[in-house]
Amino acid sequence: MLAEFESRILALIDDMVETAGDDELFASGYLRGHLTLAVAELENGEDHSPAALYQKVGVGLETAIQAGELSPRDQALVLGMWDTLYQQAQPN
Repeated sequence: MLAEFESRILALIDDMVETAGDDELFASGYLRGHLTLAVAELENGEDHSPAALYQKVGVGLETAIQAGELSPRDQALVLGMWDTLYQQAQPN
């Protein structure tokens, strides 16, 4: 289930590349890295749910924010895009 959900999110990211502006390209690339890391970490555990992935990526993003990796503007952009991608990737 985790790999399928990750694939849906990555497909959404790939689909936006042709029409995305610089900000969206930055945020999507940044999220791709956090998503890949979160999936790798979750694969070793027992919870492979979309909710676990959402939480794991959220923790990773919060750690990055606390480390000063993102400006306030970029924080809002990345967090907003993560929420949107997560919602769009949900099964109907």
